[in-house]
Amino acid sequence: MLTLHPQFIKDGNGRNRMVVLPAKEFHTIMEELEEFVDSELFDEAKKEDNDERILFSDHLKNRKKKNA
Repeated sequence: MLTLHPQFIKDGNGRNRMVVLPAKEFHTIMEELEEFVDSELFDEAKKEDNDERILFSDHLKNRKKKNA
């Protein structure tokens, strides 16, 4: 588990309005978020998989035909 060291910036009424994190912690959070999104996209793609496969070279040929 990631330990965070946030610093809060308050407004004139004393309410927390912004958070400042050390850059290393921010980058770690962003990496974790990217991994989470990637895993969600992978799971979604797996649900839609119909076991149909084509060669990448065939895909490029089909794409060229569609764009011609």
